[in-house]
Amino acid sequence: METPTFQMEFGGKTLRVQVGKYARAANGSCTVQYGNTVVLATAVMSKEARPGMGYFPLMVDFEEKLYAAGRIKGSRFIKREGRPTDEAVLVARFIDRAIRPLFDSRIENDVQVILSVLAFDGENDADIPALIGASLALHISDIPWNGPIASARVNDVEGKLIINGTYAQREAANFDIDVAGTPEKLIMMEANAMQTPEADVLAAIQFGQESLGPVIAFIEKIRSEVGKEKIDLFTPKNDEQRAAIARKAEVTNRANAIMKPLMKELFLDAPKATKTDRAVAKDTMKKRLVETCKAEGMEDADIAIAKSALYPFIDSEITRLILDDGKRVDGRAINEVRTIVSEVGVLPCVHGSGHFMRGETQVLSIATLGAPGDKQTLDGMELVGEKSFMHHYNFPPFSVGEAKPLRGAGRREIGHGALAEKAIEPVLPKLEDFPYSIRVVSEVLGSNGSSSMGSTCGTSLALMDAGVPITAPVAGVAMGLASDGKRYRVITDLQDLEDGEGGMDFKVTGTEKGITAIQLDTKTDGLPREVVVEAITGARVARLQILDVMKSAIAAPRAELSPTAPRILKLRINPDLIRVVIGSGGKTINEIIAKTGVTAIDIEDDGLVMITAVNGESGKAAFEWVSNLTREVKVGDTFDGEVVRLMDFGAFVQILPGKDGMVHVSELAPWRVEKVTDIVNVGDKVKVVVIEIDEKGRINLSMKKAVGNVYSDEMRAKASTAAPKPRSH
Repeated sequence: METPTFQMEFGGKTLRVQVGKYARAANGSCTVQYGNTVVLATAVMSKEARPGMGYFPLMVDFEEKLYAAGRIKGSRFIKREGRPTDEAVLVARFIDRAIRPLFDSRIENDVQVILSVLAFDGENDADIPALIGASLALHISDIPWNGPIASARVNDVEGKLIINGTYAQREAANFDIDVAGTPEKLIMMEANAMQTPEADVLAAIQFGQESLGPVIAFIEKIRSEVGKEKIDLFTPKNDEQRAAIARKAEVTNRANAIMKPLMKELFLDAPKATKTDRAVAKDTMKKRLVETCKAEGMEDADIAIAKSALYPFIDSEITRLILDDGKRVDGRAINEVRTIVSEVGVLPCVHGSGHFMRGETQVLSIATLGAPGDKQTLDGMELVGEKSFMHHYNFPPFSVGEAKPLRGAGRREIGHGALAEKAIEPVLPKLEDFPYSIRVVSEVLGSNGSSSMGSTCGTSLALMDAGVPITAPVAGVAMGLASDGKRYRVITDLQDLEDGEGGMDFKVTGTEKGITAIQLDTKTDGLPREVVVEAITGARVARLQILDVMKSAIAAPRAELSPTAPRILKLRINPDLIRVVIGSGGKTINEIIAKTGVTAIDIEDDGLVMITAVNGESGKAAFEWVSNLTREVKVGDTFDGEVVRLMDFGAFVQILPGKDGMVHVSELAPWRVEKVTDIVNVGDKVKVVVIEIDEKGRINLSMKKAVGNVYSDEMRAKASTAAPKPRSH
């Protein structure tokens, strides 16, 4: 079967596309190969619409297949892929937010885009070919979509910007920035950076966008050869449909006229209203709108149309107020941050806590320090290994005044948690200096915009409260946008009422020195360069204001760890002796933990031993035990030992756990000893000095040469009455 194949050079590697070989029942499908990483992209639209949903039903799924990396799942019992890894969820979110704005929001048919990783070469991340594949599958399909777009990753390697670096290059880079859109407009962006200056980040974004032009031209070329004609979902096909559209426009215009004075009364004249107050105002507006429509004799179908116009009208009026008057619904200036509360040490017993509140967004972050062995195991297609810093974000329904079932972490929780985690990572101490596993949980207690940025600030506070030596505090802020397609205004410290059509959620985190993370999504068809520059520049001004307030609560990490946090004692042993500490089947190490009461003992392959203990005495006891187990015995060393076995020719003394030496009868006392039991018995505590280690490693000891042994009068009496042995001739 012959299938169309296309290829181009992108970032110094071959981007290869096959169309129509696999998944031929989909509206659009293709495989995208980058290096030796291969992704199958499919796009399907349901044949029937689901009217009245109130939102565009788009589903985007990114599927990691372990066979793609030549791996079998590490779980002993379940070997097939289960729920998506956090990494897969984050990639799916990125692609969703990149392609969603280019759909007509009036579409009521289900659209599903699935990206399946078929092969993974370990060098080229699958997220870039996956997004390009999603764009291509949609563009060549008959699904209405205003694409194409492309995606690229930007890294700095030895002072030079590169496109789509390998994992090794990304690890060494100062920043890792993913951009999606066109050369002219930015739709989606994710970035993590090592406190990088704003100017450098802006240069990298522009460099990345410029690289997208040839890829978009490549996608257009493929569509011109194999693309399908788009389905027309909106042009009326008969007089009945045309009449319905005209009627909807007429009713919507009337509803808007009814709501305009209500908007002023219930929203614009109440700048101090809370989010709850505005929710009540929306309900009141809807109720009075319906009452007016009924009084005017509207039919139920027209009243339903009028009600559906409520939220778009509120969004448009809030946007108009900002664009025309430079005012916001809560009375703030365009570049004004809401009132901030910043506190630490708000909870007893825990290792560290931080309370951060900005306006009505309230986050309580709690830090927990654990043993090195408490790190998280990663068992995905792409990420295999361990990580020692974890940030988890919880968004309970009460935070927005709702009653809903608790279903565990969803895409929102995973995405927001990962963003704050990425924001904090650049300021964490090195593992060799601070070997703790660190988990921070951010509990969102109230939400009115940018709780992920509140979590970043709360996490920074909690870590400093716990005494974690982060290099600098990190803060974050979300920048918004009011636009009508012709005009725009960038707004500082976005709240949820302002995140409507024509808006953006441009989150930027960092320190005083520079940026640590960015996440952008927009409800427009993309942001021009000037909006990106203004947002990043404005975010720095706001971030510095927030950092000043945070410093009033705690300016730097506490000099000492929290009293409730465990302590880690470190020592380094000969790697050959690791087996001695562990013992057969873990017997020895488990005995040490059980008898000393320490929390954990972790041993690295290079011989680094880390003992975690809540109690200082137990930690010290375990430290001495391991030290003694692995101590290298040398001639001249002195030990406090215990007699463990007697022989006619001498006594065996345990000088270290599992290690004995022999005191010959001639070395028991500074006189001639007739019987070993005249001087020692099993269980006696004695002082010994090492006098010899023979070629077989056997240790010879002396009591008479060790300082501190006490000989009784009875011992001396036995020595004086002992019959001398005849001398040999």
